[in-house]
Amino acid sequence: MKEKLVLSVLVDNESGVLQRIASLFSRRAYNISSLTVSETEDENFSRMTIETYTEPENFRQIKRQLLKLEIVEKVAELTAQNSVSSELLLVKVHAEGIDQKNALLELNAAYGSRVRDISLETFTLEYTGQGETIDSFIAELDEKFGIVELARTGITSLQRGEGSFTEDI
Repeated sequence: MKEKLVLSVLVDNESGVLQRIASLFSRRAYNISSLTVSETEDENFSRMTIETYTEPENFRQIKRQLLKLEIVEKVAELTAQNSVSSELLLVKVHAEGIDQKNALLELNAAYGSRVRDISLETFTLEYTGQGETIDSFIAELDEKFGIVELARTGITSLQRGEGSFTEDI
């Protein structure tokens, strides 16, 4: 039975790192379901948040394989208990006429999303939250209004508590 594995990976901030990490996953036939990367508070490092679904017996092997790469400084497994996670969604939906626009604004207020653009026939909304909530928001928007297009960032996470992932490097 496959389970979700979310890893925070601290890597050297240099070209080619993303390709090397992605290659490691593809060589071992692990699919990356979500990947976010950005520079950390220390410009020498980037943080990757990688989500994959695999059998629990593969968790340690994936972490060990990542740590074998000289570009990887640190790997931590993130869970709902030890981390805070969020995703960003941008979605453009149909909204023609006053009644439909008012209904969309009500749904927008219920979820707490932000209106980023309005045209005669569409609204573009921005929403941040947990993946499951974003999925629910998307389903409701699609059912009630119809989605023109959407983009989502994938999961990004930080460990709970004090300190920094980079502090002991």
